[in-house]
Amino acid sequence: MSVELKVPTVGESITEVQIGEWLKKEGEFANRDEVIVMIETDKVTVELPAPVTGVVTKITVSAGEEARVGDVIGYMEERAAAGADAGASKQQPASAPAAEAKPAVAEQRPPTHEPEAPRPHTPPPPTGQRAESSERTESVRQSLPPQAFARVMPSAKRVMAQRGLGAEDVTATGPGGRVLKEDALKAPEPQAAPPRAEAKAPAAPLSLDARGEEVVRMSPMRRRIAERLVQSQQTAALLTTFNEVDMSEVISLRKQYQEQFTKKYGIKLGFMSFFVKAAIEALKLIPQVNAEVRGDSIVYRNYFDIGVAVGGGKGLVVPVIRNAERLSFAQVEQAISEFAVRAKNNKLGLEDLEGGTFTISNGGIYGSLLSTPIINPPQSGILGLHAIQDRAVVIDGQIVVRPMMYVALTYDHRIVDGREAVTFLKRIKECVEAPDRILLEV
Repeated sequence: MSVELKVPTVGESITEVQIGEWLKKEGEFANRDEVIVMIETDKVTVELPAPVTGVVTKITVSAGEEARVGDVIGYMEERAAAGADAGASKQQPASAPAAEAKPAVAEQRPPTHEPEAPRPHTPPPPTGQRAESSERTESVRQSLPPQAFARVMPSAKRVMAQRGLGAEDVTATGPGGRVLKEDALKAPEPQAAPPRAEAKAPAAPLSLDARGEEVVRMSPMRRRIAERLVQSQQTAALLTTFNEVDMSEVISLRKQYQEQFTKKYGIKLGFMSFFVKAAIEALKLIPQVNAEVRGDSIVYRNYFDIGVAVGGGKGLVVPVIRNAERLSFAQVEQAISEFAVRAKNNKLGLEDLEGGTFTISNGGIYGSLLSTPIINPPQSGILGLHAIQDRAVVIDGQIVVRPMMYVALTYDHRIVDGREAVTFLKRIKECVEAPDRILLEV
């Protein structure tokens, strides 16, 4: 019986999606509830599971194409699990020895590999386990362990070839397990030093034939990010003010209680929870930063939903910690850790990303020393954190070395004045440099 594969409802405001990677190709077997295609929206990536056990008979909407909610993007033919090997087992007598059945299965497998196909595929094993596809070259594909999976983007292939990297050297962070160019660039150098030394030697200039371009369609999320950032620049009066924070007390506190904190809560005490708590104290002091412009009105909020920017499989996302003022340090750290894991695995839901009254972005984990973050509209402020560096500072007339961090507040000058912005950052500085202020609310 033929079964339609339809785009599911992925959110109230989402009507169009982009078809991502088909994990099952035409003619391939899938068990019921096994993921067969990834569907990308402007906020999250969702998985479409097989509605029945059977074979994908037709794909009507290819990867990268647009579709609407409810559209039919493919068809499946319902079959028993024994059909996982394209019916090969049906052609064998029930009494046939296992040794005679194996050649028949082997004969069925080679046709599934097209010699020149850019995405060679390993067919599913007889147990019906999920088959995994990739875009690696044959040599890279063979270097993967049997259970591993990675899809290598063309630009990443070139970097891997230039650096002499194998599949085991690169950690995939892209959607659906894609290996991105930045993954190949961030990967540590392989241990085979002599070939690398030769590769780094000055090379002859590239010929015109070696020049090329790669055109990659923007994902729905990237298009949405672009729209929002442009909207922020065009509709708000953005201004950024800076300050610097001595991180000595926080570092000392973390060092003193890290072992006990980790043992009790099962997670490390990071820096972000201190800044979330400090931001809440600053927002209480300067409520304009927690407000938004709505038409000709200003909407002030008496709750604090703090968005924390985290790097995910598809890029930077900002999940929201609801009612952060009610949470302990441990609960904040646990929420951030959970968001980071789910973002990396593209498991964040729309409800995790919607709303938010204020945002914190930590570019310091990537080495940023200073930046001017852009507001996520309709919010009126965003706090940017940066790398911690030992710098010489003057304290009580003496030059000492302290771990310092620059902090930046970008704010909407329509409702936040410079005095309020500076006062806000000063409060952040006071709370982080003396964390007991957070507990005493002084």
